Amino acid sequence: MASTNNVTELIITGLFKDPEVQRVCFVLFLPMYLATVVGNGLIVVTVSVSKSLRSPMYFFLGYLSLVEICYSSTVVPKFITDLLAKVKTISLRGCLAQIFFFHFFGVTEILLLVVMAYDRYVAICKPLHYMNIMSRPLCHMLVAGSWLGGFIHSMMQVLVTVPLPFCGPNVMDHYFCDLQPLFKLACTDTFVEGIVVLANSGLISVFSLIILVSSYIVILFNLRNRSAEGRRKALSTCASHITVVTLFFGPAIFLYMRPSSTFTVDKLVAVFYTVITPMLNPIIYTLRNAEVKAAMRKLWGQKNSGM
Repeated sequence: MASTNNVTELIITGLFKDPEVQRVCFVLFLPMYLATVVGNGLIVVTVSVSKSLRSPMYFFLGYLSLVEICYSSTVVPKFITDLLAKVKTISLRGCLAQIFFFHFFGVTEILLLVVMAYDRYVAICKPLHYMNIMSRPLCHMLVAGSWLGGFIHSMMQVLVTVPLPFCGPNVMDHYFCDLQPLFKLACTDTFVEGIVVLANSGLISVFSLIILVSSYIVILFNLRNRSAEGRRKALSTCASHITVVTLFFGPAIFLYMRPSSTFTVDKLVAVFYTVITPMLNPIIYTLRNAEVKAAMRKLWGQKNSGM
């Protein structure tokens, strides 16, 4: 049965309804987004040009930072401009496009975090074979596989959504387009579609989290026989990654492992993983990594000397 769409434009309720609060949010979130783009962009540039950051760990970090910029940019620019708009609208096609890219970059980031955990496992548990195992061709394959996994996942989500009929109402209770709020606007039962989408997202998240947790359990087990200094160095390389994983999966588990609601707290949690976490990642990776800080200082010094 072909879908009948009388609705071509959606109205988004936004994060808050009070205009004064929205203006405060604009002043707060615009610098955060700019910091996200500049911070992650600086990591991408530094990893690309610095000869001291040629190991697989930094190769993956560069791509993670690139994905962070793309992931945040699918939602935040529209969200920020909507804070100053009286009526917040988006076309149905634009909404589907936002859903596609949001899930595409989100799952690509999850898979890159899994790849980075595997890299740390090899580096710590099999240090003598590290460069042979984590060869440049394998690194390229792992990154390409992460992008491909994100694309397949996102295509499945959108293909489930496109056939749905939308004949009114057209008011979405969120500040960006996501599947569950959009399903509530479909003028048909979306129970099956909801199960398919939940299974698709849930399986990727659960299996990825299991792999991440298992990899660090194995790493900690293998560190038992190391010296105190060896344990300290090994754990320091993992601490940033564990922090980022916690910040990424914590809000996602809170939102998607329980029944959906219209509570404002759900929107605030969504703000955390769309606005705040992408801004924090470059800070976490640079503050705890002397090599990245030294490479950035060297790059900045070269730019200043060339001016």
